[in-house]
Amino acid sequence: MSAPATSVVKGHQTRADRMRVPLAADVVKATAEQHGVCTRPFTMEVGDQDTGELRYVAVPCGSTVESVCRPCAMKARALRITQCREGWHLVDEPDFTPEPPTADQKALLTLRADLFNAYQQAVTVGDLDEAEDLREEIARTDEELRQLGMRGRLPSPDAPAKKAVKRSTKRRQDAPDLPRRRVEKRTVGREFAGKYRPSMFVTLTLDTYGRVLDDGTPVNPNTYDYRRAARDAVHFSSLVDRWWQNLRRVVGWDVQYFATVEPQKRAAPHLHAAIRGSIPHELLKLVTAATYHQVWWPNHDERVYQDGEPLPVWDTQTKTFVDSATRIPLTAWDDAVSAVDEPAHVARFGVQVHSKGILGDTDEAGRHIGYLTKYLTKSTGEVIEATSERQAAHHDRLQAELAVTPCSPECAVWLLYGINPKGVTSKTIPGHCKGKTHKRTTLGLPGRRVLVSRKWSGKTLADHKEDRKAFVAEMLAAVGIVKPVVDTSRLIWRKVDPTDQNAPPRDHLLMHAIAERIRWRAEYDSALLAADLSATGAAA
Repeated sequence: MSAPATSVVKGHQTRADRMRVPLAADVVKATAEQHGVCTRPFTMEVGDQDTGELRYVAVPCGSTVESVCRPCAMKARALRITQCREGWHLVDEPDFTPEPPTADQKALLTLRADLFNAYQQAVTVGDLDEAEDLREEIARTDEELRQLGMRGRLPSPDAPAKKAVKRSTKRRQDAPDLPRRRVEKRTVGREFAGKYRPSMFVTLTLDTYGRVLDDGTPVNPNTYDYRRAARDAVHFSSLVDRWWQNLRRVVGWDVQYFATVEPQKRAAPHLHAAIRGSIPHELLKLVTAATYHQVWWPNHDERVYQDGEPLPVWDTQTKTFVDSATRIPLTAWDDAVSAVDEPAHVARFGVQVHSKGILGDTDEAGRHIGYLTKYLTKSTGEVIEATSERQAAHHDRLQAELAVTPCSPECAVWLLYGINPKGVTSKTIPGHCKGKTHKRTTLGLPGRRVLVSRKWSGKTLADHKEDRKAFVAEMLAAVGIVKPVVDTSRLIWRKVDPTDQNAPPRDHLLMHAIAERIRWRAEYDSALLAADLSATGAAA
């Protein structure tokens, strides 16, 4: 009689016991998350031109989604919290004086201007070879300017000449008129009673598309206006921009904001905004009611090519898409836009406007900052994840409408309406646009989740990060810990291919990064302890 099947014993452990032991990779990942180290870094090869040293470095992935990399997402959120707090209740105007260009930057800017003029002249006379050489020189000059820290837009040699299309600027008759003032060059709000300088927290929503239940699903899906919901979501960012323009013209000063875009339960986007300065609630309601965005695109109410029908095909001779049966070219984008007599869509906000006055350095301000940044570490699909069949069906209907809603003049969906999109090529696939608008995970919210005005805090996000580094370096220097300053311009960085056999395993780099982070934290804690002891001694 054979013995009964039992667990195989190896090293005094059963197979079931070994399966319960966490893998080394899982332990390393959990330790990295505990100490705030990126769990999925890129491996970079760094070479020093002075010493010839070659080493491998784990570079953080920089993801802002917690489900992808929690440490990086939490760092990004903390940085946004700092940015929001520093700009919300400013008392003095932030300094926007740009640093004067260096001698090297001036020389390169002069050289680029000469190259650009020579390029335009070569194009005018038809010397295409010379124009191509000059284009390459301009690209190299732009790269050198970026390495020297120059920012801003420069005229591009590849920029096509814009065809001006005149549109009426007269306000719509169905929108109330707005008072208009000259916008002063100030961003700080008024002070009341000699000591109060309140700011605002405002929430804007889109219009209704039909009655919805508590879970955000329509009461009657057959009458719910999915088409208008999809188009409003696509053009939501333009509508928000127009709202800020109108608000500044009405109040008469340069209103600054820190805003986040989030989806409601019904999957429609809405805006939460921290506004510096105080604005009457009735004025906010008036601006919201009077704000609209007209989309001067070709009409796209009815598709020319339905599902299951032959789609347009690319014609190599005309360099455009043609009808597969008649071989007649589809309407060019510029021609279709020129023939537009009325907007294809008008986006508006809903009547619900929530606004509240907030004082700086209060618990209420901290709570609202936390609310503003609450969902920044989650993707759109995670925020409005369908938990019932009704919600899943609602998202499917909205996604189906977004799939056939053009998202830009370059969108491949235009081919379904018999129009060649702007910049169409042979690689364009009719009806298949790579834009995030058409993806199920975004549900029409493809753009930036955080919107910050240029004069919010007087600093960029990179400036806030450098401020944090400088603060830590100052704390460490106070206790005699001085970190060496590395000249990054002398380093050569190369991304390592995952199949490179010479590169060390990622787990080894992760463990090195964890050990380095633990050492940094110990040094910083020592600096904080020394600072507390010094403060206690001074007080005594």
